[in-house]
Amino acid sequence: MPKKFSQALAQIGLVLIGLYVLLPIWGILRLSFDGALTSAPTEFRWLPKEPSFEPFLKVLDRPYQSVEFATLFKNSMVVSSMATLAAIVMGTSLAYAFARFRFPGRKPGLLLLLLTAILPPIAFAPPLYILLNLLGIRTTHFGLIIVYAAFAMPFCIWNMRAGFQSIPKELEEAAFLDGASQFVTFLRVSLPLALPSIAVAAIISFLTAYSEFTIGWLFMDQSDMVTLAMAIYAIIQSGSAQPYSQLGSLALIVSVPAIAIFLFFQNTLLERMLFGAIDE
Repeated sequence: MPKKFSQALAQIGLVLIGLYVLLPIWGILRLSFDGALTSAPTEFRWLPKEPSFEPFLKVLDRPYQSVEFATLFKNSMVVSSMATLAAIVMGTSLAYAFARFRFPGRKPGLLLLLLTAILPPIAFAPPLYILLNLLGIRTTHFGLIIVYAAFAMPFCIWNMRAGFQSIPKELEEAAFLDGASQFVTFLRVSLPLALPSIAVAAIISFLTAYSEFTIGWLFMDQSDMVTLAMAIYAIIQSGSAQPYSQLGSLALIVSVPAIAIFLFFQNTLLERMLFGAIDE
């Protein structure tokens, strides 16, 4: 195959991929600024019929069942941040143990974590519903934080384990020779060097909890306890009861924290991720 022809095919493929990514974003932008929409859109348009900022103003006031936007945003940030913190704190010690120690059940444990990460979260909904109901925390943010942290931990452990394994053992051995204990070596040598991998795990965990709505919608029963992702789902479920311009505006606003996180940490994600060779 001629080189120019293969390059043309590659460029066409990249253009198609770009359109596949950009067209939905353009669709959300078009919905967000269309003040003519009073329900679901019934025709295809490239540009808003009546450009307006009114949908944004309504969303920033009370986007869901008279609940203020600030309340929904606070719920999302509290649940996502606390779930991420819990997953990172508990997962760091487990990741270090799997990376550095050899103990019975180590490989089956890693396989079990991998299988847990593969299964969809909704598969755990019935047992979690019963368990949290028995504990009396099903309809609380605390229960949701526990659930999201549990879902995030398998990925966090596998990602941070790779980070710890990429750290040369000689650095830890040198700390041992200087009289440092296992905990001090972990805290002052291994943990700082693994921070890029921990940061990546934290970012993914936060965004996963921030965008999740199925489990939260199943557990929450009060409108002032829902998150922004749940509010978007509620607008979709309402059908024509609420203008889709408000749905687009809310979706656009919800995406801002995710975009900001990726822009802020893009250098870390591209340059400082640690994926060393995994030695067994």
